[in-house]
Amino acid sequence: MTSISIVSRLWQRCTELEKAVSTWLPHPLERNPHTLARAPDRLPRFVRDSPVAMRYLNLLAPLNWPNFPERDLHCYRFCPPVPYAPFAAACLVKLEEQKPYLTKLREYLVEHPPLIWVLGFPLVPCRSTPWGFNPDASLPSARHLTRMLRQMPNTKGQFLLDETVHLLQTELQSVCQGFGQVISLDTKHILAWVKENNPKAYVSDRYDKTRTLSGDPDCRLGCKRKRNQGKDSPPDPATPYANPKPASGIQVSEYYWGYASGVVVTKLPDWGEFVLAELTQPFDAPDVSYFSPLMQDTERRLGFRPRYGTFDAAFDAFYVYAHFHRDGHPWQHAFAAVPWAKRGSRRKFDAEGLPLCKAGLPMPLKSTFMNRTSFVAHERGRYGCPLQFPEPTADACPIDDPHWENGGCTTTMATSIGARLRFQIDRKSKLYKAIYNQRSAAERINSQAKALGIERPYLRNRQAITNQNTLIYALINLKALHRIQEQKANARDL
Repeated sequence: MTSISIVSRLWQRCTELEKAVSTWLPHPLERNPHTLARAPDRLPRFVRDSPVAMRYLNLLAPLNWPNFPERDLHCYRFCPPVPYAPFAAACLVKLEEQKPYLTKLREYLVEHPPLIWVLGFPLVPCRSTPWGFNPDASLPSARHLTRMLRQMPNTKGQFLLDETVHLLQTELQSVCQGFGQVISLDTKHILAWVKENNPKAYVSDRYDKTRTLSGDPDCRLGCKRKRNQGKDSPPDPATPYANPKPASGIQVSEYYWGYASGVVVTKLPDWGEFVLAELTQPFDAPDVSYFSPLMQDTERRLGFRPRYGTFDAAFDAFYVYAHFHRDGHPWQHAFAAVPWAKRGSRRKFDAEGLPLCKAGLPMPLKSTFMNRTSFVAHERGRYGCPLQFPEPTADACPIDDPHWENGGCTTTMATSIGARLRFQIDRKSKLYKAIYNQRSAAERINSQAKALGIERPYLRNRQAITNQNTLIYALINLKALHRIQEQKANARDL
């Protein structure tokens, strides 16, 4: 028997098996997969009679579900996979109902069959039920739901966050201006679900950062300080035995295994706070590592670069100031409001941007080099004594500086304009204080995210935690969108 005949017989046998299996495999109902986009008059009666199903239909319907970036559902011949769109919608229900586990979410969906129809899960027909399908058989198992949360690409959740930002931008443009012009960025610590974070559990090497935990191999050890200060900050005080002090006046450092979520927020007076971008990383990632990717996502969603930004002292870096600087405009019209981080001594500059020495003389630039060892590769310049470079013009230093005999004073700093703006920004001006006060908007968003369970997720995988965090912020924006619509409707009724 030739190899061609063997292949043809195997193909014929596979076709026969496929036909045989198709006779007993349950078929999904032929229906529109984007049920969240359906008009209310086209809904079945059992959906219209369910308050839970209608509530979530109104909450989730504004999103652009027909254009959701679904995976290829036709590449499997026998058992097609569960679509990501209904699963993502179900995760939003899980967060809103504050179900800690996906098993609890599945139980909730089985108890509300109309909600399964609304979310768009493939349905298994059953004539013995009043809904025409079997709720339990129409849902994946709890283990499969957990697997989907671990494997779903984060671009799916980012698409929903994109849609919420566009919806908010469209809804607010008719009532106020300045959406996204002032932004604030902050990070929220996330505790991993491991015994090392349980103070009651005995762990001999609890704070060994080189370890890989068996409970969550992706989490890392990090420190969450009460205040972001520089290297000159005093050490943590010991517990006093007398004259006790209030806890609010003591700086405390806490170590956790886990992750951190960075979020960019904008605030509009009388309308609320809204999430523009988010990023989840292991806890050992520095705060400044969130800046560049979050700014890129923010500008992509808004379509422009925000004019003002406010951050805590951890972001006191030259590239933060340079990002918001506008060429041809004074710093007062576009700047980053960041407090001084107490790193090094304060410098003064002349009108051309040259640093001044201790004698008050502008120091000329001697040479430049690329610094590739810092977090952000950048050009740095070496500035020398103006009385000895490029030619000697004096016999002694006006203030008798001890460095005169060795060629005079020298200093090294970044050549970026942000290095100068960091020292020259007026942190006592009314405009600076007004912008810096917007930083509390990120704290309020973090409080809403904490209420939705972001701080202590019952998950043991970085991808699952990342996906859940993105959906948390998308839900926060969705609820804000409905509050705006209600506020506008109440204003029209008055």
